[in-house]
Amino acid sequence: MKREHQVTGHIAAIVTCLIWGTTFVSTKVLLQDFGPVDLLFSRFLLGYFTLWLMRPKKLRTEKGQEIIFVGAGLCGVCLYYLFENIALIYTQASNVSVIVSTAPLFVTIMAHFFLKEEKLQKYFFFGFVCAIAGIVLLSFGGGENVSVNLIGDLLCVAGSFVWGAYSILIKKISGFGYNVIQTTRRVFFYGLMFMIPILIGSGAKFHSSAYTKPLNLANLLYLGIGACAVCFVTWNYAVKMLGAIKTSAYIYAIPVITIVMSVIILHEKVTPFMLGGTALTVLGLVISEKK
Repeated sequence: MKREHQVTGHIAAIVTCLIWGTTFVSTKVLLQDFGPVDLLFSRFLLGYFTLWLMRPKKLRTEKGQEIIFVGAGLCGVCLYYLFENIALIYTQASNVSVIVSTAPLFVTIMAHFFLKEEKLQKYFFFGFVCAIAGIVLLSFGGGENVSVNLIGDLLCVAGSFVWGAYSILIKKISGFGYNVIQTTRRVFFYGLMFMIPILIGSGAKFHSSAYTKPLNLANLLYLGIGACAVCFVTWNYAVKMLGAIKTSAYIYAIPVITIVMSVIILHEKVTPFMLGGTALTVLGLVISEKK
């Protein structure tokens, strides 16, 4: 049974990253008509109500547990995606995807201090270095076609850090034994609550015309229902089955998926650096899973 759970955990992580890898392109399109904050709020509000429809049952927690949900909502919903959305304004989607893929480094560091059951093997470090080398080659080896903006890059690093914190908090939440849809919905709720003062402070405006465009509506539904509601459930399930470190290793694949989707949708040119980076990244994934 444990073996079967691990297999389903790996499948959940793969499906999640396949969808998340396309969100950079989708978000980039939406940022032409939306601001980073109002897009973030709209996306997760849609995801929140989708989760209510999936399981319309209230979650009752025990004393002392709610603060963990608050922290997860702040880190994994509000801050991470806010940093990502703003970064996409300043730099290319490929730059964002490669830098946020450093999240496993922060997960590893935090898991070492806070999750005693997470054991690091030498292969993990070898695989990590290989994958990082691959995504650096993939994203920064394109010469004049690569635009690196310091502000956007730093926001991505900050996003990687808070995602590491989120992964640890979700691991703790998974140990509570609650339904994963209900716990994800609770995390979304607190994330939305943290967004409200940011919305007010930034003076974000919701323009109805932006929501009525078919392309925008399709992308928003994809991000809200698919990338938010469904993928957060599958990701949290994967963390529960595999642990924070193993699951986060799949983030390495997101830049590869982003590049592929950019080629298909945006008709970007494939270079030898892309092929080499893809090979190194996949190899790193394989090595990091070895015992």
